[in-house]
Amino acid sequence: MRILFWHVHGSYATAFVQGRHDYVVPVTPDRGPDGLGRARTWDWPASVREVAPEVLRDQDLDVVVLQRPHELALVRRWTGREPGRDLPAVYLEHNTPRGDVPSTRHPLADRTDVPIVHVTHFNALFWDNGRAPVRVVEHGVVDPGELWTGELERAAVVVNEPVRRGRVVGADLLAGLSAAAPLDVYGMGLTGLHERWGCDPMSVSLYEDLPQHRLHTELARRRVYVHPVRWTSLGLSLLEAMHLGMPVAALATTEVVDAVPQEAGCVTTDPVRLGSTVRELVHDHEAARVAGKAARVAGFERYSLDRFLADWDGLLQEVAR
Repeated sequence: MRILFWHVHGSYATAFVQGRHDYVVPVTPDRGPDGLGRARTWDWPASVREVAPEVLRDQDLDVVVLQRPHELALVRRWTGREPGRDLPAVYLEHNTPRGDVPSTRHPLADRTDVPIVHVTHFNALFWDNGRAPVRVVEHGVVDPGELWTGELERAAVVVNEPVRRGRVVGADLLAGLSAAAPLDVYGMGLTGLHERWGCDPMSVSLYEDLPQHRLHTELARRRVYVHPVRWTSLGLSLLEAMHLGMPVAALATTEVVDAVPQEAGCVTTDPVRLGSTVRELVHDHEAARVAGKAARVAGFERYSLDRFLADWDGLLQEVAR
C-alpha cells in the first residue's frame, strides 16, 4: 500500500513507518511545516520517500493519513483529489481537545467519509466526534532496549516547549520537583525555562535537541523518569522511558492512569506525593530497578510496535477497500 502522510510528529512517525508499506512524505525547498520530508534525528527506513508537491498528482496513492485540518486543502491542491471521496483517507488526531472540554467539537465531526483515529481512548471519549466514524489505535514505540542503569542520582523529564506551553505540560511543577532530586530536562524550546518558571539552574539542567539514540542513552543513566504533564495525549517519551526500564513518577492525568501501573513507580494527582516518590527512588537504586522492570513489562504488554502496526494495517485495509 502507498500511503501519503506529512512528517508532523517525529516520534509517532518513526513508529508508523516501520510497517510493510511505501510511505510518501511531502518535501518543500524550505523544509517548512508542510514539507519537512524525511526525519533527520530519527532512523527511518528506505520505504519512506520524499516527494515534491508538484509531482503528487502523478503518484499512485492508496490512502492519505491526515493529521491537521488544513491538510484537506493541501490534498485537494496537490493531488487534485478529494480526501474521503477520490482518495481514501483517515484523520489521525494526536491531541487532547482544547477549549470547552468535553464539548470541543472535532474539525471533522460533520464528515462521515473520513474516520477519526484517536491515539488514546481518553481522547476518543473527550472529543465531540459528531457523526464521524471513530477508531482508536493506541501508541506503539520502537523498542530502544532495556538500557536503564540508573547510575546517576538524578531525575529525567522530556518536554517540548515548556516556556510556551507552561501549565499544560507541568512546567510550573519543575521547580518544586527539583527540591526532591536534581532534574535533567530534555526537549525543544527550553530557552528561558529557568527565568519563566523560577527554576534554579543548579538543580534544573537543560538539554535541547538531542538525537533520539543519544536521548535514550542519557535518559537510561538517570534514576527515575518524571512525567509532570497535565493535559496532553499520552507522551511517547513516557512510553519509551518505560521500554528503557525506567521507573516512572507521573501525574494521574489523561491516559496515564491506564498506561502506567502503580508498581512502576507512582501515579498520582498530588504533586507532593510525586516529589516524595522521586526522592525515594533516587535514593534507593534497588527499588528503582524493580519499579523499572514493572514499567518495561507494562510497556511491552500494551504498547508494542508489532501490535501498533497490526492495528494500523487492519484499519488501512478497511479504509482503502
